[in-house]
Amino acid sequence: MSLFELNLQQIHTKLQSKEIKVSDLVDQSYTRIGQVESKVRAFLTLDEENARQTAARLDEQLLSNATRSDVFGLPIGIKDNMVTEGLKTTCASKFLSNHIPIYDATVVSKLKDAQAVTIGKLNMDEFAMGGSNENSAFHPTHNPWNTDYVPGGSSGGSAAAVAAGEVYFALGSDTGGSIRQPAAYCGIVGLKPTYGLVSRYGLVAFASSLDQIGPLTKNVEDAAYAMQAIAGYDPKDSTSANVEIPNYLSALTGDVKGLRIGVPKEYMGKGIDPAVKDKILEALKVLEGLGAVWEEVTLPHSEYAVATYYLLASSEASSNLARFDGIRYGVRSDNARNLLDLYNLSRSEGFGPEVKRRIMLGTYALSSGYYDAYYLKAQQVRTLIKQDFDQVFNNYDIIIGPTAPTTAFRIGEQSSDPLTMYLNDIMTIPVSLAGIPAISVPCGFVNELPVGLQIIGKALDEATVLRVAHAFEQHTDHHKQRPQL
Repeated sequence: MSLFELNLQQIHTKLQSKEIKVSDLVDQSYTRIGQVESKVRAFLTLDEENARQTAARLDEQLLSNATRSDVFGLPIGIKDNMVTEGLKTTCASKFLSNHIPIYDATVVSKLKDAQAVTIGKLNMDEFAMGGSNENSAFHPTHNPWNTDYVPGGSSGGSAAAVAAGEVYFALGSDTGGSIRQPAAYCGIVGLKPTYGLVSRYGLVAFASSLDQIGPLTKNVEDAAYAMQAIAGYDPKDSTSANVEIPNYLSALTGDVKGLRIGVPKEYMGKGIDPAVKDKILEALKVLEGLGAVWEEVTLPHSEYAVATYYLLASSEASSNLARFDGIRYGVRSDNARNLLDLYNLSRSEGFGPEVKRRIMLGTYALSSGYYDAYYLKAQQVRTLIKQDFDQVFNNYDIIIGPTAPTTAFRIGEQSSDPLTMYLNDIMTIPVSLAGIPAISVPCGFVNELPVGLQIIGKALDEATVLRVAHAFEQHTDHHKQRPQL
């Protein structure tokens, strides 16, 4: 029996019938980690002792007939920018290399309440700033499909761990594409929910108006189960949406007959690998065969999305990361002679080059004399980008395009060219700026590397996004393919 071979419902049934125990699942997870982690390097911290104790406690509960959640006993991984009580949370930065939080993020608490089992904390780009996982202060994570290639970022550790079978599902965070892009590169499912649908309380902030937590899973059904566990209003998060959470599983009907799909010409033109474009067109044919119809549409302000995003995200990062000063928590410089030295040296020694680059860009954009020209202008363009989506959704149910313009690239190939690196998120950034939901699902391979299909929905309409993704998945077998590590 393998984690790869069973879906969540099958595991739940086997646990209910006492055919397997939670400790069997946890054993299998750590066994798999022992087999492949030296190649993948998805984890920063393992929590084996606590995980095994939790598994033993849950095994005792299996002896009763109590009602259990759908994620009961599942081995999961948590991206290392979500605080975990008593378990080191570093954001893959030297600045927090000694940081042990005293409370849990809301999503972590929800999964604990649902009695999932945390296996460990997953690698990422430092403070979630990057698209390749090469910006981790500790080590890069490798793509399980070809370990010479990046897994994407910043949730690359989460995506790689799921693709490699080390955990059953993982949590990631998405600011400009950091769930969807690594999901595409690693051949798994990654869902970015509507902004505010999942609590950000306990997520170490990068860009507060963009950050959103979501699941990375092997298939769409599991994404629906995970969303059911983590979505919901949280009074501790001032941006949390106080809305009723639907039953996402009931949306997985497989019926897309009459569905109207918009395909933005901006997502299928210049800069898109022709082989990737072909895979998207093949996916559209599958949905056509199920009764959906698609037409070309336009999102005219998409060309400004990357510049808009990096001004806004860097500005918010400049503000959010001001708290890391070497005094309140985290590491501090041993070489300081006075208070100003302590600030300067702690930040210089603690932050990596990409984090410094974005802080400097954001500080400049917010500075006197430049605020109106850069930050305010970017906010105005963000509004135009959101209006583009609103206009398309007046006539279409869903928008479809590639998740990324290419497949994964080699480790080190783009690390000296930040502008090229930033353009890898050109398909995902507009969605983040608009605050709407989107999912990436596997839709084929180019040169033996996975391609992701991005399905974008209206705000708070995750049910339709999941329904379309599930219908496509049920008529293809891309999600069943596994990397041979």
